[in-house]
Amino acid sequence: MTTATLPTKTVPAGVPGASATAAPSTPHRWSFIRAGGLDQVVFRSGADIAHIAELDQKLWVALACPTRGIDFDSRTLDLIDTDRDGRVRPPEVIAACQWACERLRSADALLVGGGTLSLDDLDDKGAAGADLAREGRRILDLLGKKDLDTLTLADISDRSEWLAAMRFNGDGVVTPETAATDEALRAAIEEAMRTHGSTPDRHEKKPGLDRARAEAFMADAKAMRDWYANAQSSDEAVLPLADRTLAATEALRAVAAKIDDFFARCRVAAYDVQAVAALNPSPEAYDALSGHTLEVGAQPIAELPLAPVTPSRSLPLRGTSLNPAWADAMALFARDTVAPLLGELDALEEEQWQSLRRRLGPCEAWVAARPANALAGLSRERIDELLATHEALFALIAEDEAAEHHNKLLVDLEKLLRLQRDLLVLLHNFVSFKAFYWREGAIFQAGKLYLDGRSCELTVQVQDTARHATLAGLAKTCLAYCDCTRQGQKMSIVAAFTAGDVDFLFVGRNGVFYDREGRDWDATITKLIENPTSVAQAFFAPYKKFVRMIEEQVAKRAAASEAGSQVALQSLAGRVATADRTAGADAAPKPPAKPGVPPAGSRIDVGTVAAIGVALGSISAVLVGIFGKFIDLGQWIPVALAGIVIAISGPSMLIAWLKLRQRSLGPILDASGWAINGRMKVSVRLGGMLSQTAHVPPGAKRIAPDPYRERHGLAGAVAAACIVGAVVLLAWRMDWLDGRLPPRLQHDPAAASAPGA
Repeated sequence: MTTATLPTKTVPAGVPGASATAAPSTPHRWSFIRAGGLDQVVFRSGADIAHIAELDQKLWVALACPTRGIDFDSRTLDLIDTDRDGRVRPPEVIAACQWACERLRSADALLVGGGTLSLDDLDDKGAAGADLAREGRRILDLLGKKDLDTLTLADISDRSEWLAAMRFNGDGVVTPETAATDEALRAAIEEAMRTHGSTPDRHEKKPGLDRARAEAFMADAKAMRDWYANAQSSDEAVLPLADRTLAATEALRAVAAKIDDFFARCRVAAYDVQAVAALNPSPEAYDALSGHTLEVGAQPIAELPLAPVTPSRSLPLRGTSLNPAWADAMALFARDTVAPLLGELDALEEEQWQSLRRRLGPCEAWVAARPANALAGLSRERIDELLATHEALFALIAEDEAAEHHNKLLVDLEKLLRLQRDLLVLLHNFVSFKAFYWREGAIFQAGKLYLDGRSCELTVQVQDTARHATLAGLAKTCLAYCDCTRQGQKMSIVAAFTAGDVDFLFVGRNGVFYDREGRDWDATITKLIENPTSVAQAFFAPYKKFVRMIEEQVAKRAAASEAGSQVALQSLAGRVATADRTAGADAAPKPPAKPGVPPAGSRIDVGTVAAIGVALGSISAVLVGIFGKFIDLGQWIPVALAGIVIAISGPSMLIAWLKLRQRSLGPILDASGWAINGRMKVSVRLGGMLSQTAHVPPGAKRIAPDPYRERHGLAGAVAAACIVGAVVLLAWRMDWLDGRLPPRLQHDPAAASAPGA
């Protein structure tokens, strides 16, 4: 194999704003073929692929194609489609070719196909190729193929799935299962997922923890540890009850606002006894409560004073005089705050309350400074346990992330193997249309449609029939849009009928469609765009239309006559049914009929008959005159016949010829999302190959006549006699029979009796 040398820097030809700082010294020599009215490049060596950037994009057949809806590996197209917009364009094709050539020792390996590469095919002199060679050897060793040096696409694909299922798959996400037997680390991961959310793992989408969430989790844990440490390093006044101070402060903070409200009301009541009634709930307030279903902790009840307001300024800590909505909070306050600091009390005086606030004030300030994060409710011991797993957690994440390097190399190997298998096929369906014009099965061909005794190979998958037909109609091709169904699945296609007649193509006709995988679908025509398929079909088209028009007119007249007959029969039946009622009136003698006058009620009129006779006579005279003038043409009769035929069929044939010259593949593919760079003509010869009619195989014979063939009988004999008579009359008028006829039948006896006649 020859080595294709890459240029120092290549830029796609025809791209606006593109410039090359170092162009190849010698232009690459290309080979072309002429097909479909266009010059199309031929890829005969790896050098052609390596220098694809030098090929003028005006010579490319296609400039864009979709990544879905075509018969091409979608994974390969996704790897080429770097901007992920669902379309492949020339810069992406050029980049894929250059990317593959940079990693191969010889670009000729891209012509072999098959999805198989030897490690010797990789260019180990470059960094990219050397990395792939090492990764390929590593994978072969892991697969137990140490004696082999050939990688296949199946090996890489299976390996990719297997790596994704490993403990460390390179996505940087660790799950509780990743921690294995480390229970403390597993608990830390679960706690972090509970408080800071989770990220799906690459394998089976299990919830896990990534680096960002782990860092946020540990940062919150450190903030809580520092908060706890501030209390220890400060004055002992912050924690007068040691470890129980926090619980006492929390209990006090829960009821502080309500107790302050109670003592404020008591001060006002002590100032003026008349305010006692107003400071306690009014009867109207209780009336409003009585109209609803009450719960002890309901908001309207909780808004009432903590206890009945009196000038005594004493707050009961337990008993029925407490607001039931605050009974539990007050009980917790009495147990955790009052009892440790003031002893067991049944009631709390305002001075005692202020004493509690002063003693727990520093602790309240400390609690107010507590970090507002998801770990605020955890104890100091739990925070210390979580922080103890810091190094192990990030070491686990780092170990998982380290596997990503191998995953990237694995993806690159998969991409290289896919390009080795599919790149040449893509070039033959993008840069040139060799696969279509050589009838190798282009990637845009959806399958084969069997309908109306024909097989149509030019079929394209369609997403929106109405939108597609608007542009595809410019292809000057007879197109049939079909809905295909199979086992609950549905697909729409458009089939081009490029040969044969179109007399029996109509909406609703059924056929069978075979896709590229050989699956059969039920196909039904839903829309038809009529265009001529050949000049011969256009020759007979006017006569077929004329016969069809006569048949339609005869059918209409027959239907009208039948309707009139039905009306007449109904009228007659009505008269017969009422005949007995009018029998007495009809019994009177009728006057005798006059000669030459039809009886009353007769439907035949002598004048009408005479008019019909005159009309028929006039028509006969005209026809005889025309026929006579035609016979008088003599030897020019064949020319006249040819002229009549040309006058009738000529315009139709001319229109068909013009449309067939304009028939192209471009609009059909453009409507499907392609960007075709040329007209891509579909000639009559190519059309005859794309739509083939049924023929008896060579060497076969019919062993019996058709028992159901049409039998013409007397009509055929009369037609044959008329033709023979017309030929004899023509020969007589042309004096061709005068030498063989008796004198009385000769057209020109004098000429016949002349010497040498």
